[in-house]
Amino acid sequence: MRLFTALWPSPEVVAALSADVAALGLDDDPAWRPGPTARWHVTLAFHGEDEPGRRARELEEWAAGAPAPTLRVAGTGEFPGVFWAGVEPAGPADADALAALVTLAGGTPERFVPHLTLARAARRRGRRIDDAPAPRADLPAGPWWTPSEVLLVSSLGTRSGLVYEPVHRVALGGT
Repeated sequence: MRLFTALWPSPEVVAALSADVAALGLDDDPAWRPGPTARWHVTLAFHGEDEPGRRARELEEWAAGAPAPTLRVAGTGEFPGVFWAGVEPAGPADADALAALVTLAGGTPERFVPHLTLARAARRRGRRIDDAPAPRADLPAGPWWTPSEVLLVSSLGTRSGLVYEPVHRVALGGT
């Protein structure tokens, strides 16, 4: 099973970001495929094919009660074929808490770019359109949120797109 560990934004963050993203016109741009808001998350580490029971036990060991960072969405960026909203911590202690979660999940904080994927480049004849420019608009800073849990999630590719299913949830502590 393909697995990753992630944080999900609060419903208030999703609502605010949805309104800001709608103004970008991604739904009307044939070069981009917006992702559903239900899939917006901050990936801490991608595990690839792995055994969910073992990963869930590990998640329980390292994440239970770990400090939860306070975060907000601010700005945009892109990777090849991906348009995203940036995620920033409230202060140094929150940056440290986020880096610790990345490390504990098996990620590399030095290479970690906290973000929510908003859209992927469209495909024509099975090939990604790489020359499509990403929207050139910064998103305003959104509301702060503190995730209450970290999730182990399965990722399944289907004809209609990716399907994410939480496999295990572990409560985080306060900041």
